[in-house]
Amino acid sequence: MKSFLQKLDKFFKISERGSNIKTEIIAGLTTFFAMAYIVVVNPDQVTGFTQGLDSIWNAVYIASILVAVVGTLLYAFYAKLPFAQACGMGLNSFFFVSFILPALLSESDPVEGYQQGLFIILLSGTVFLVLSLTGAREYIAKALPDCLKKAIPAGIGLFIAFIGFKNVGIIQDNQYTFVQLFDFHGIFGAVGSTYSELVNAEAAPAILAAFAAYEDTTHVITSLDAWRITAPVIIAFLGLLAIAVLEKKKVKGSVIITIASATVLYYLSTWQLPSFDLGKIGQTFKDFADIGFLGAFKGYGVFAGGIAAVVEAIVLVVTFTLVDMFDTIGTLYGTASQADMLDENGDPVDINKSMTSDSVATLSGALLGTSTCTTFVESASGVAVGGRTGLASLVTAACFFVCLFLSPVAAIVPSCATAPALIYVGVLMLKNFAKVDMSDITAAVPAFLALIIMPLTYSISNGIAVGAIAYTLITLAKGKFTKKDIVVSIISVLFILRFCLVTF
Repeated sequence: MKSFLQKLDKFFKISERGSNIKTEIIAGLTTFFAMAYIVVVNPDQVTGFTQGLDSIWNAVYIASILVAVVGTLLYAFYAKLPFAQACGMGLNSFFFVSFILPALLSESDPVEGYQQGLFIILLSGTVFLVLSLTGAREYIAKALPDCLKKAIPAGIGLFIAFIGFKNVGIIQDNQYTFVQLFDFHGIFGAVGSTYSELVNAEAAPAILAAFAAYEDTTHVITSLDAWRITAPVIIAFLGLLAIAVLEKKKVKGSVIITIASATVLYYLSTWQLPSFDLGKIGQTFKDFADIGFLGAFKGYGVFAGGIAAVVEAIVLVVTFTLVDMFDTIGTLYGTASQADMLDENGDPVDINKSMTSDSVATLSGALLGTSTCTTFVESASGVAVGGRTGLASLVTAACFFVCLFLSPVAAIVPSCATAPALIYVGVLMLKNFAKVDMSDITAAVPAFLALIIMPLTYSISNGIAVGAIAYTLITLAKGKFTKKDIVVSIISVLFILRFCLVTF
C-alpha cells in the first residue's frame, strides 16, 4: 500500500506541488459538487426545456456525463492539472437556438436538427485541435495584454459568484431593474393564495417563478411552501459565512464540510428527503445509443441549401470555436492564478496540454452526442481548497462516472449547498484585479470592461471580447500600437464579426 501511494505521489507530483492525497481527494469532491448541476442542466438547456423531446434529453444526459468523464480524465492523466471539463453553459443554449429551435419552428424533425448541431461541433472541435497541436492557441493566449491577463481571473471570480447567487435565488429577475435581491416579503405575502390568484393579481415575475411548481389552481400556498423557497437563500448565506469562519481558523476542507452541512440542514429544515428514481435508466441508455452516439455523422445535411447554408454553417463553426477557445483561456488564467500555477510571464503552466485536453474533449462530446465541452470555471472551487494536481481531476471524473448509473446522485446536493463555494471562490479571485495598473487608462478601461461584462452578460468570452476590442481601439487612438498588439487586434476583429453576424 505504501509503495502504491508513493507511486501515486510521484506520478501526479503531489508533494512536489505542495499538496497531499487527502487534500486532492477533498478538492476533487468539492469541484464535483460545485459543477454537478451540469448533469441535469445541460440536457435541459440543449432541449430548451421543451416538452416532447425526451429522446434528445436522454441522449444528451448520458453524453454530458461521458464527456465530463473523458474531458476531466484528460486533465488528470495528460495535463495532470486540477481542472475539470463539462458541457459549457451558454454554448448549450446557443446550440438549442441554432439547431433544435429552427426545427421545431419549421415543424421538421428536431432529432435531425440535433444531429446537424453535433456535426458543427465536430468541425469546430477539429479546428480547435489543429490550433492546439500547432501551438497557435498557446501563442494567442500568451499574446493577450498584461492588463487582460490580470482582469480575466477577477472577472471570472465575479462571474462564478454571480452563478452562485443566481442558482440559489439570492438574486432574482426584476422586470424594471433586471435583477433584485430575494423578495422575502413577497414570498411570504403569497401565503393563502393560489397560483392563479397570483397571476390575476399581476404578482412580480420573481414571485410567479418561485411558485411556478404550484400551478394547480386548487393548491393554496402554505407557510411551508414559502419557507421551502426561502430556506435555500438563508442556508446559502450562512454557508458563505461558515466557509469564511472555517478558513479564518485554518480548518482543512472548509468548503466540503460546508457543502455537506448545508445539504443536511436543507433537508432537515424543509422536512424533505432526497428522492431516487432509477426506473428510466434503461430508456436513457437506449436513446443515447439510437440518436446521440455517433449522431454527428448523420448531420452533414446542415450544408444542404446552397451557398447561404454553407456560409451560415461556417459562421457557426467559427463562433463555437472562438467562444470555446476564449472560455477555456479565461478559465485557465483564472484557476491557475488561484492555484499559484502561473509561470514567470503570468501564463498558466502546461497551457498547451490544457488546451489540447479541451479540444479533444470537444471532439469527444460531438461524437457522444452533446454540445461543446470546455474547462469549467467551477474547477476553481477545488483549487480553493488546495487541489494542485491531476489526482483531484481523477476524483471528480470518478464522481461523474457514478452519476452515469445513479442519475439522482447529482440532485442530492441542493444548489444552496454549492452556492457558498462558488461565491467564496469569487471573493478569492477578485483580488487579481488589484494588480491592474489603474493609473494607466490604456490598461484600466479594458480591464474594467473585461471584469464587468463577464457577469453582466453571463459569458467569459464576451468579457474577453469587449476588453480586447477596447484595448485595441485605445492603443490605436494613442498611437502606441506595436507588433505585440497584432494578435489582440485580430482577436478583436474576429469578435466584432461574431457580434455582427451571429445572434448569441
